[in-house]
Amino acid sequence: MLCCLGDLVEDVVLRLDGDIAHGTDTDVTIVRRRGGSAANVAVAAGQAGCPSRFVGRIGADGVGAWLVDELERDGVEAVVQRQGRTGTIVVLVDAAGERSMLRDRAAAGQLDAVPDGALDGVTWLHVPAYSLAEEPLAGVALAAIAQVRAAGGSISVDASSVAVIEDMSDPTLGEVIRRIEPDVVFCNAQEAALLLAEPDRGVGGAVLTVVKDGPHPAVALTARGVVATVAASTLPPDLDTTGAGDAFAGGFIAARLSGADIEDCLTGGHAAAARVMRTNHTNSEKGE
Repeated sequence: MLCCLGDLVEDVVLRLDGDIAHGTDTDVTIVRRRGGSAANVAVAAGQAGCPSRFVGRIGADGVGAWLVDELERDGVEAVVQRQGRTGTIVVLVDAAGERSMLRDRAAAGQLDAVPDGALDGVTWLHVPAYSLAEEPLAGVALAAIAQVRAAGGSISVDASSVAVIEDMSDPTLGEVIRRIEPDVVFCNAQEAALLLAEPDRGVGGAVLTVVKDGPHPAVALTARGVVATVAASTLPPDLDTTGAGDAFAGGFIAARLSGADIEDCLTGGHAAAARVMRTNHTNSEKGE
């Protein structure tokens, strides 16, 4: 059983065909959908055949109720606190598919305890760096990591974003990773540039580092160097990549829990990321 601890939020995705006309109107395509890094990973893992659970906080409002319904419809067990206001992420997607995110996490960062039984049967706990950057959620995440580790489970951390890495201090994300010694750290190329002391060596403290790099090959590294490289799926260049990095992590973890070797796990990650991008494209055309 995979458990993902962190954010479940509403994504409001604005697809731009050109530049924003400042001070006047700009036509865009707007899609509202379930989002949140931890929730995205849980869904992708479930789609890859891995039982998954989400733990986090949502607002005591209609948006939160809708998000939980969507998560459960996708086959994920949802264990949530309900208090305050549900978070929202506005995602600006330009004509080239590049994303810029405006975040209001609201209740998502305010989880103050792991609900009773939420970690029962968990053999892998995934924690985005978003969950390590803000109290009280950070303290809850570290306690959950310790509990799952003590029970013999595996731990993974996703670097989440360049902004999170740059904003974290005392401790830095690198210091947190060295403290918890996760089995896997996921990061993209920009995040890797900030976390890796050497480009061909993994993040200090992590058993394995996986660098996902959009349309470029994904690379798995240990402290000794590169152990696997797998090319990405071939896709049209302008697809909306929202959630693709999270899906990659979910696909990788699902494959790892099934006993796959690292190359097959990277392949599973690419397949999950491609599935999300195709779904984003289809839903965008439908206006969903």
